[in-house]
Amino acid sequence: MKKIIIGIHGLGNKPPQDLLHKWWKDSIIEGLQSHGINKQLPDFELIYWADILYEKPLDYFEKDPENPYYLDEPYKEAPEAVEVEDHSLRQKINDFISDQLNKIFLDDDKTLNYSFLTDMILKKYFRDLDIYYTQECEDIGDISCKARDLIRNRIAKSISKYKDYEILIVAHSMGSIIAFDVLNYIIPDKKINTLVTIGSPLGLPVVVGKIAAEQKSKNHGESIMATPPGITSKWFNMADIMDHVALNYKLADDFIANKGLVSPKDFLVQNNYQVNGKKNPHKSFGYLRTPEFSAILNDFIGDKPLNIGQKVLVMAIGFFRRRLNNEKVS
Repeated sequence: MKKIIIGIHGLGNKPPQDLLHKWWKDSIIEGLQSHGINKQLPDFELIYWADILYEKPLDYFEKDPENPYYLDEPYKEAPEAVEVEDHSLRQKINDFISDQLNKIFLDDDKTLNYSFLTDMILKKYFRDLDIYYTQECEDIGDISCKARDLIRNRIAKSISKYKDYEILIVAHSMGSIIAFDVLNYIIPDKKINTLVTIGSPLGLPVVVGKIAAEQKSKNHGESIMATPPGITSKWFNMADIMDHVALNYKLADDFIANKGLVSPKDFLVQNNYQVNGKKNPHKSFGYLRTPEFSAILNDFIGDKPLNIGQKVLVMAIGFFRRRLNNEKVS
């Protein structure tokens, strides 16, 4: 069976579609090559939706950082030296904060408390997500009134055209919310072999509450928080502990298995993206070249998936390469 990797980008304005497509693909190939996986990438499509919310894309050639179309985070290959840090304390703090946020903002049935406060946070800090969740608007011509349907329909149409394909979807940031919604509400019968969510906000109380509310409206008052029904093999959720968007990274706490017994598998990774010495642990390019994602992709591509020993070796190659590089520059 033919195979396809489908990418769904996250929130915020983006560079032009063809350039972002190239950068995602370059990141994936860089990861495979750097971790010793010599396999040809199957077909790849990046589903681009930023143009629905933004009049024009970011400009690679814009030199003025104050210009709203200045592109400050282009694709860059992984740095030779990546600091290996111990984030065990940070993980404990994140877990504590996540638990407290859930207790404050979510009832047992996932109903959202203090919705006025969470809506204010969305409006101030997450413009795209605020527009996506807009339900009431005075001007019917306002993009906020139709953005969610336009985005969902584009994603659904792009995925649905791949008939008789084995599909792996990798969705970043807000793209993971869109993918979850599309696979639940628009094309629930579409078979998806593997879903990979990276830097996902799906565990944030405001998002869980919004999903639960839509589930109730469509399921006669029941909020069934589960893996989308069409996912047949795996759902992997990857997060860097320093990624604030993925603060509540334990999706297994919020989403149960679907009828095929597929539930989210959460694990922490190191996102090594940086440009001009500035790190961004949320950037898609860094997630796409992690040894963990490369191992997932190897299993999807190859007739012979990696065994446990080989997977450990791939992870070890990435780890010791970082340590060796650190020693060289110290």
